[in-house]
Amino acid sequence: MSPRRSRLGWVLVLALVVVPLLELYVLIQVGQVIGAWWTILLLVAASILGGWLIRREGARAWRALNGAIGTGTMPTRELADGALILIGGTLMLSPGFVTDAFGILLILPVTRPVFRRLLTAFVARRVLVVSTRRPPGGTAPRGPGSAGGGPGGSGGPGDVVQGDVIDPPPR
Repeated sequence: MSPRRSRLGWVLVLALVVVPLLELYVLIQVGQVIGAWWTILLLVAASILGGWLIRREGARAWRALNGAIGTGTMPTRELADGALILIGGTLMLSPGFVTDAFGILLILPVTRPVFRRLLTAFVARRVLVVSTRRPPGGTAPRGPGSAGGGPGGSGGPGDVVQGDVIDPPPR
């Protein structure tokens, strides 16, 4: 099994086993301290607050995305914000204090830049890994200085080959 699949397995165990158990533990502890009805009321209030935050920050992110597209700039920050708001909103949908707290951290504009940097670093690592892998045909990726990627290379599809265009002789 590859290390990547092993990590995915641990992430699934964490998401499907550890987080629900942690949520139950926190719910029971809070319920013992403030009572069952207050705990339920607090969960409902957190959901209402989360819904309001998602609507407000989602609309703000949408306006920023449209503004960036309108000016012709690459909307990387706006797309990252939209993804974080979407993930935070999904976490707010699941009942529990731990996922609600983490979801609110992803949604709030004050804490979102920290998670945006983490997301950007993760995506950059993934893009770098994908772009340096060998394609399914088994040939090495092309780049400057590699076979086919520079001057004197084979000039495969998508490569730029420098040269002169010679018109054919008239018939």
